[in-house]
Amino acid sequence: MRYLVTGGAGFIGSNTVDELVRRGHSVVVLDDLSSGKEDNLAEIRNKITFIKGSITDIEVVRKAMHEAEYVLHLGARTSVPRSLKDPIETNRINIDGTLNVLVAAKELKVKRVVFAASSSAYGETPTLPKVETMQPQPISPYGVTKFVGELYGQTFGRCYGLENVALRYFNIFGPRQDPSSPYSGVLAKFCTAFLEDSQPVVFGDGEQTRDFTYVENAVQANLLACEAPNVSGKVFNVGVGGRVSLNEVVRELGKITGKALEAKYDPPREGDIRDSQADISQAREFLGYEPQVRFEEGLARTFEWYRETQAKAAVKTEK
Repeated sequence: MRYLVTGGAGFIGSNTVDELVRRGHSVVVLDDLSSGKEDNLAEIRNKITFIKGSITDIEVVRKAMHEAEYVLHLGARTSVPRSLKDPIETNRINIDGTLNVLVAAKELKVKRVVFAASSSAYGETPTLPKVETMQPQPISPYGVTKFVGELYGQTFGRCYGLENVALRYFNIFGPRQDPSSPYSGVLAKFCTAFLEDSQPVVFGDGEQTRDFTYVENAVQANLLACEAPNVSGKVFNVGVGGRVSLNEVVRELGKITGKALEAKYDPPREGDIRDSQADISQAREFLGYEPQVRFEEGLARTFEWYRETQAKAAVKTEK
């Protein structure tokens, strides 16, 4: 099969591309490298087609999508805080860019578009776990753009017969998540803090909870969503169905590393929700999704990846 992965040099994208290549598929990656890195694709660079370009340029999207059967649309301006700072740019990339992907997919008659949606669509509703039938109530521009992407996909399904599936990711973490960005995931930052023996920074009291989901589980859901029958127009939660507090994460990293680091508590961030947990029964039923990697194992793997990456970087610097 031939796949286009937008945002394929990014964190979730590159992990997905790795698995597609491993399975013997033909893969085109479209990425403008604004947050993705070519290094993420270094090991498979000669096995894929890489196009540097933005989803905001429809001609580039059409070129990248040529002869693709499936489109995994992961390219986006991620991060809630960044969307609060610059809602116009977040809208341009996440909504205009998604519309370009859908228009090109309709024109080029791809079999299905799988869209990386977000649990941020649910907003601050207190009911847990989150079920796909709940009324979305996003509380950030980012959450709005991701929900609009779902609606656009479903509308293209109704109007043009374009098959589409939306996956609401819940706090995906793992290797290749960039800890250096001010907008990066909290687990990437915590792992780095433990490597550097610095205080992990927690926004709020640390009792807020997340359904932290190891990236391998998200990759599994992405590929299942491409080929599962009778799911066009549906939205699925992608998580593990659990809840872990940030204070528990710090304690777990203490166990993994043998270090007793105290967290530094800063004021809560605007736009952050208090608690998040996925009901994954729909994904189980319709996609055959079953998370293979539990939180503790995923965190241990992730920390080890950051440790190895830091060690490699130190060797390079010495040379």
